[in-house]
Amino acid sequence: MSTSLHSRLARLALSPPSICRRCLAQRSFSSTIPKASKVGSAPLILPPGVTLSIYTPPPFKHVSRHPRIRTATIAGPLGQVTIPIPPYLSIKHVPAAADAEIKSSKAFVTVERSEIRNQRMMWGTIRALLASNITGVTEGHAAIVRFVGVGYRAIVEEGSGRFLTGRTVVNLKLGYSHPILMPVPDGVTASSPVPTRLLIEGVDKQRVTQFAAKIRNWRVPEPYKGKGIFVNDETIKLKAKKIK
Repeated sequence: MSTSLHSRLARLALSPPSICRRCLAQRSFSSTIPKASKVGSAPLILPPGVTLSIYTPPPFKHVSRHPRIRTATIAGPLGQVTIPIPPYLSIKHVPAAADAEIKSSKAFVTVERSEIRNQRMMWGTIRALLASNITGVTEGHAAIVRFVGVGYRAIVEEGSGRFLTGRTVVNLKLGYSHPILMPVPDGVTASSPVPTRLLIEGVDKQRVTQFAAKIRNWRVPEPYKGKGIFVNDETIKLKAKKIK
């Protein structure tokens, strides 16, 4: 038995078993030490014209019937978005300096106990949602839906009938025996520059992408002919046809 093997066995015998098992379980392809994400601690930049307000409901006598749910509202030139805030998260708003050239304020999201996994996950999630909403109320979010297939097209028109009167609907023609009418959600606008393209815009990224996903579900892209409904830069790898 070689000397290096003797020394290795001696080190394993002296080290605690838990450390050995941990080293074997955490074997990875990277030699760097894993670290937690710092997304939650990054500051939020509020451009001029964007406001962030926190609403805390008043206390109720019966807490179980009326849960206290705090909300954060971000308002800007294009609209406003409201999201719920967990009770273990807090948002601190730092106004812009008086002598600053660009009047951009900052906001920091803090968590009570970062060692708890659930709180640490929601810390980064809420911060990412707030950053997305800041972009939405200033620049807006958009999704481009592409229709690939013979006769596949979309038309934006005013709804009619008992439930669709006064609402904007997207009329989809996707090879079925009947047209598909999808009402546009509140806070979302839809336009069709060409019949095979649909532009969905809004301040809330979740509503924009969710509406695009609902349209996509009617004709999911198939891998043999490449037909279907594609969202944004979505592509699909074509498969070879099976020949008997």
